[in-house]
Amino acid sequence: MPYHWLPPEGGEDRLHLWPHRSLTQRGFVWFIGATAALIAVPLVGILGSPVLWALLPFLLGTIWAIWFALRKNGRDRDVVEDLRLSPDRITLVRHGPKGRRQDWEANPYWLRITLHETGGPVPNYLTLKGDGREVELGAFLSEDERIALRGELQSRLRALR
Repeated sequence: MPYHWLPPEGGEDRLHLWPHRSLTQRGFVWFIGATAALIAVPLVGILGSPVLWALLPFLLGTIWAIWFALRKNGRDRDVVEDLRLSPDRITLVRHGPKGRRQDWEANPYWLRITLHETGGPVPNYLTLKGDGREVELGAFLSEDERIALRGELQSRLRALR
């Protein structure tokens, strides 16, 4: 699962969430290298021909477009959510792409954890509501992971109260 509970620190339970990352840096290099090699194979037959110079900009543009799209996807997935549960305060800090940070906090006694089975942007949409504001938690998690996370959060919240 792309989240885990960190060891308690100063009486606080801490949850760290992040999106799935199936393509590592090493995998990215291998994929771009293999794509470039496979695109270059047909060029062997036209080496020394003026046709090579006509095709080369398009092939290089294709490799650049794949590289750019994968890099942009990786940057957009640079999201980390940190949830801290303490007896007097619950805080959620979301570190988004491009260094954008969003903070939310509430009193654990009044906190409501809601799993919206329908009506949300995705099935089993998980939200936390407190202090007059409702925030989404783990938007990047799968449906089953959000269901499991809700149960874990409720049990930890019960232990806090």
